Amino acid sequence: MSIQTELFGNLPHNKSAYLYTIKNINGMFIKVSNYGALLTSLVVKNLQGQYKDIVLGYDNLEDYFDNSPLFGAIVGRNINRISNAQFEIDGHIYNLIKNRGIHNIHSDKEHGFHKVLWKTTFLDENSISFSYFSPDQEQNFPGNLSVNVTYTLTNSNALIISIRAISDKTTLINISNHNYFNLSGHDSGDILNTELLINSNFFTPVDEYTIPTGEIRSVLKTPFDFTYSHKIKNDIFKNYNQLKIANGFDHNFVLNNPHIGLRKIAQAKNSNEGISMDVYSDSIGLQFYTGNNLSKIKGKNNVIYDKYSGFCLEPQYFPNSINTDNFEKPIFNPNEEFKTTVIYQFT
Repeated sequence: MSIQTELFGNLPHNKSAYLYTIKNINGMFIKVSNYGALLTSLVVKNLQGQYKDIVLGYDNLEDYFDNSPLFGAIVGRNINRISNAQFEIDGHIYNLIKNRGIHNIHSDKEHGFHKVLWKTTFLDENSISFSYFSPDQEQNFPGNLSVNVTYTLTNSNALIISIRAISDKTTLINISNHNYFNLSGHDSGDILNTELLINSNFFTPVDEYTIPTGEIRSVLKTPFDFTYSHKIKNDIFKNYNQLKIANGFDHNFVLNNPHIGLRKIAQAKNSNEGISMDVYSDSIGLQFYTGNNLSKIKGKNNVIYDKYSGFCLEPQYFPNSINTDNFEKPIFNPNEEFKTTVIYQFT
């Protein structure tokens, strides 16, 4: 294995962005960039021996300058929703940008972690690390924050993404990846035939603005019961209020067996392609999103991404947990490390 480097494009102030390719002995490979610590490609072999790029994205650096869907992004300082675009820590109210009505989603989609140049460190022939220093009050969050994201590709066909962050002030930290998967290939239409299992007995319903209400509801006898593997299309069109609100799935699942470290939280597979993806994480929540808001976006190889072209499985703290009394809060004290790992194991 080895890491290959190529120029991805140029940025203002005479800075350059690069693409790094890590390939294993089986021919599986990933492409990541120091711009945004983005994952731009994830290529695996299907049942017929063909190589399929199974993540949505763009060919050119310039297209990532907008990237409103957050293809391949590392989202921080907080992924997902914050009601009324504000939160309180130690009696001080912090106001964020209102970018979803009166609410906030994904911190700052115009100036987030996915739109800055990260420092690159080559760890070994199959692992690369990106680091970024986020100064106090960037995006209006408190504390100087040091962030590190490491991508590792193993010869057993596992992609490991490890995220670490530490601040000098008490602050909110809830960082995750926002990859869109299509196990048929990014250019192969919708994800409705994807078979999905989520190790979760409960989910958090949302209000009309897709902000969690605070309720923790059983998945039993609802379209949110993915405790057994079945196709997404079996449930996504059912007459259920929560699906109507989000135009599909865009909900947090309360993962079973929290706080025990890495464990299997989900499995996605496409039987036609013979591609199966087991997901392991140490997080307590998982946002499952079916690309409901994608609309005529030109992606890699001029492919048009539309509604349901990709799905996201985002391990994280619950959405709006900072403002919800019965949700575990992602507040970290000075010098207390935020750390999380997700493993995508392909078979």
